[in-house]
Amino acid sequence: MTASFAPGQVPHELSSSGTLEVRDELSSSWAVGSVASGPTFGQAVVMARGRVDKVLVRRLVPHEPATPHEPATPNDIGSGGKEFTGRTPDQVVVEEPMEIRLEDTLVATTMRTPGNDFELAVGYCYTEGLLGGEAVVDVRYCALGAASASAWNVVTVSTGGRSPEPTPRLTAGTSACGWCGSDSIDALSTRLSPLPERLDDSPDSLGGDPLDWQIAAAVGDAVSARQPIFDATGGSHAAAAFSLGDGTPQIIGEDVGRHNAVDKVIGRLCLDGQLPAAGLGLWVSSRLGYEIAAKAWAAGFAAVIAVGPASSLAIETATRANLPLAGFARNGTLVRYV
Repeated sequence: MTASFAPGQVPHELSSSGTLEVRDELSSSWAVGSVASGPTFGQAVVMARGRVDKVLVRRLVPHEPATPHEPATPNDIGSGGKEFTGRTPDQVVVEEPMEIRLEDTLVATTMRTPGNDFELAVGYCYTEGLLGGEAVVDVRYCALGAASASAWNVVTVSTGGRSPEPTPRLTAGTSACGWCGSDSIDALSTRLSPLPERLDDSPDSLGGDPLDWQIAAAVGDAVSARQPIFDATGGSHAAAAFSLGDGTPQIIGEDVGRHNAVDKVIGRLCLDGQLPAAGLGLWVSSRLGYEIAAKAWAAGFAAVIAVGPASSLAIETATRANLPLAGFARNGTLVRYV
C-alpha cells in the first residue's frame, strides 16, 4: 500500500492509529516505509504492525459451590474460597525492541509498542539534542538494508548529514526509563536555556493563551476517552499535547513506555514544525520523573501535568527550567510543585 501526506496533514490521533493508518484496528497499525521532506514528503510504503496481542489467561475468582457441602476442587486456592477459572482469551500490549539511528550511527535501543515509530525516533533525537537544531529531512526503516530483515524494528533519522556526529550508544534502554546514565541537570542546563516565565491567568511573553490550572486539571478526562490500547489491555501509558486555552488534546501518543509516549508526541510536533511548543501543555498518565521533565523542557512546553506524583529530580529540573509542574491531576484537582 502506498500513501502520501504533507506536514500538518497527518492524523494526530497517534493513540488510535499509526502515522498513516487508514483503519482503526488495535490488532494492526501501519509501519511507514519512508518519510522524506521536500516535494516527495510522505511517499510511503506501509505494512501492518501489531500493538495488541492475544493470550490465554486464568483468572482467580470467588468459588461458588453448587451445594453447601461441596468439597474443595483442585483449582481452589487456600481457604479464601477462590479458584482459578479455565483458560480464557485476554489482550496484552505488545513490547518490542527498536533501534534508533541518526544517519548511520546507532544512538539508542528502546523497548516500545509498535506504531508511530518514526515520531518516536525523531522525538528521541530531538529531546536528546542530537539534531543540533537541524531539520529532519528523512525518516525510514532500516536505511542499511531491507526493512523486513529487521522486522521493522530499526528506524533511521536523517538531517542530510547536517547534524553533529552522534556518539554511538551500545547499551539498551528499557520501556521504563529513557535517560538512565544520560544527561544530568547540569549538563542539560548547558544545552537548554530557561523557558520564558509564564504568569498564571495572563498570556505569556510570546502572546500565547493563559495557563488555567483548572483546565489543566481536567485534561485527563479528555485523553482517557482516546486511549484504545489502554482500553484493550490496561497496560499502556499515554502522553498528550494539549491546548492551554481550552485543554483540548491536540496530539495523543500511547506506548508501553511513558517516555516513549512523550517522544511520539514531541516527534510529531517536530515533523510538523511546531517546536518549541510554547502554546501547548504536556499531560502524562504516569508519575513525573526526571526524564519527562527534561523532555518537556527540551520541547519548550508551557507546563507539564501528570496523573502521578513528581520526583525530587523532576521538580529540581522544572525549577531550573522555569517549567510549571503539577502532579496528582485527578478528578479535577492537582498538586502544583513549580
